[in-house]
Amino acid sequence: MARKTTLNMRSLIYQMLVEPELDVEKHPELWDCTSCFTCVERCPKDVRPAELIIGLRGELVEGGRIPETIGAALMGVFRQGNPTGMAREDRAAWADGGDPGDRSGRGRIEVKAAQEGCEVLFFVGCTPAYDLRAQSSTRALARALKAAGVDFGTLGTDESCCGNEVRRMGEVGLFEMLVEENGELIRSVGASRMVTISPHCFNTFKNEYGLDEMEVLHYTQLVAELIEQGRLKFSKEVNKTVTYHDPCFLGKQNHVYDEPRAILKAIPGLKLVEMDRSRERSLCCEGGGGRMWAEGTNLEERLAFQRVHEAAETGAEILAVACPFCLLTLEDAVKVQGLDSRLQVMDVMELVDLASGEE
Repeated sequence: MARKTTLNMRSLIYQMLVEPELDVEKHPELWDCTSCFTCVERCPKDVRPAELIIGLRGELVEGGRIPETIGAALMGVFRQGNPTGMAREDRAAWADGGDPGDRSGRGRIEVKAAQEGCEVLFFVGCTPAYDLRAQSSTRALARALKAAGVDFGTLGTDESCCGNEVRRMGEVGLFEMLVEENGELIRSVGASRMVTISPHCFNTFKNEYGLDEMEVLHYTQLVAELIEQGRLKFSKEVNKTVTYHDPCFLGKQNHVYDEPRAILKAIPGLKLVEMDRSRERSLCCEGGGGRMWAEGTNLEERLAFQRVHEAAETGAEILAVACPFCLLTLEDAVKVQGLDSRLQVMDVMELVDLASGEE
C-alpha cells in the first residue's frame, strides 16, 4: 500500500509540472496525507515531504479544483468560523451540559469571558466545542481547571477556527486571515498562558502564530503541572488497565510524550500498559491534514483499524487519547471492528474526571 501511494504521488508531481489543469478527481491520493509528519520525523536529510504535499494541495485550492467535502469545510470556516458550518452562536453551547456526549451528567458549567481578563486563555477549538462526543472532554477540562483554582476564561462565540487544518488543506489565504484576526483577539485578552484541548490548535498557535508573549500549552501539560503542584487531586480509584495513543500533532510534531503518561500514572488504581508502536513510533489515526472532511483511497485498511487492534492486543480495557480527532476516529474504528465489548475509547480528561468527580 505504501509503495503504491508513493508511485501515485510521483506521478502526480510530474503531471502537475507538465499539466497545469490537473484533474483533482483523477488524483484522490493527494488528500490521503494526514500531515502526521512521520516522513519528516524519520527523514535523515531533514527534508519535509509533507510540506510539498501541502503546497500541491494549495495549487489545486487556488484553482478551485478540490473535493466537494473539503470545499464545504473551508467555506464553513470562512462563513461561521468552523469547518462544520454550524452557527457561530452555538459555539459556547458546550458549557450547557446534559447532552449524550457528557458522561458526568453534572449540568452547566459557568465559564468567564476571557475578554474580562484572565491568567489562562482556554481556547476550546472547533471539534471540542461543537461535536457532542468531544464536548465531554471540554467540560471535563473546565471542571478540572475550576477545581485547581485556575483563573481562566474563553473567547465564547468570538472564538474562530485556529486554521491548522485549513493550512494543511492548502488554503493559505484563509489561514493568513485567521492568523491575523485570531492573533489580534488573543493578544487583546492579555493572558500570559493559553491552553488548548486539540493538539492541532496547540501546534499552530505554538509554532505558526508568533505568540511569543504568551506560553502555549496543550491541556496535558497544564494538567500534569497542576497535579505535580498538588492543586488537582483525585478522590476515586479508576481500576482499569489503560493504554495511551500518542497523537501525531502532540507527539511527533511537538515531542510531548511524558505529560499525558504522568497524568494517567497519577490516577489511583489505573494500570498503564504500552503498545509496541508508541511515542515517536505511534501510528496515525488518520484524522489530521483535513482528513476529517475527506474520504481516503483505501477505506478497507484504515490506520485507525490497525491501531485499535494494537490497543486490544495489550489487554487494555481503555484506549486513552488526548486529541478530539483521535477520540472520534478511534472510537468509530472500535465499533466497526467489533471491539466495543473489549475496548473503550476515552479522552485522558474523561479519566481525570472519573478520578476527581463528585458522587
